[in-house]
Amino acid sequence: MSVTPADPDERPPSQLAKLHELGALAPRVWRGFGHLGPRGPDDGPRCLVIPGFVATDRTSMELRRAFAEGGWRTHGWNMGLNKGARPDILQVLLARLRSIGEGQPVLLVGWSLGGVFARELARECPDEVSAVVSLGSPFSGDPRWNNVWRLYEWVAGHPVDRPPIERSHAKPPVPTLALWSRRDGIVAPRAAYGLPEESDCAVEIGCSHMGFAVGRSGTRRVVAETRAFLSSRGIAVP
Repeated sequence: MSVTPADPDERPPSQLAKLHELGALAPRVWRGFGHLGPRGPDDGPRCLVIPGFVATDRTSMELRRAFAEGGWRTHGWNMGLNKGARPDILQVLLARLRSIGEGQPVLLVGWSLGGVFARELARECPDEVSAVVSLGSPFSGDPRWNNVWRLYEWVAGHPVDRPPIERSHAKPPVPTLALWSRRDGIVAPRAAYGLPEESDCAVEIGCSHMGFAVGRSGTRRVVAETRAFLSSRGIAVP
């Protein structure tokens, strides 16, 4: 029997809020058109964007455009549909990171489940990662503090609380920024901002869950907050 959390920030958004998220995605489908290759200046710092659950590089196109406009050389994960964790996901992501990094540290930007993957990838190779930015990512607390965990189990084929990779709440050993929103219709706020010791900085931005990756205003705010965070940590920005 499930127990409703006492803290409203730990409660998954309503099913109505989830429907609003899906409705908001449809008018923005056109923003996914365009080439899927690298974007941004050839000599810009490298950035790897990892899409959310049941999303692709085309879904996160607007987010990559925003970072490219900001001066980063931005790449997608190049793995098609994100169907959840699998035993080799970190090894495949590590190979992808190294193929685009070419000896340079890479900024990892993960939307939703992609942010959970980004945090775990940074644990695998901290010397190759400049920082991690998670966007509405359920990295903290109970993995059921969202309203898609049943869909996740059906698609991924494993219990949400027993994935085939480690799921640690501890902060990765690199600068870590968590962006979250109370307007998020998918993930509970507390799951996305975590405890103080689980990231270096958590910042609320006023966008929907889809807005982190597909909305023009949300994605530009993500870039602005990323730039401010990196600068505050003494990391060079373009």
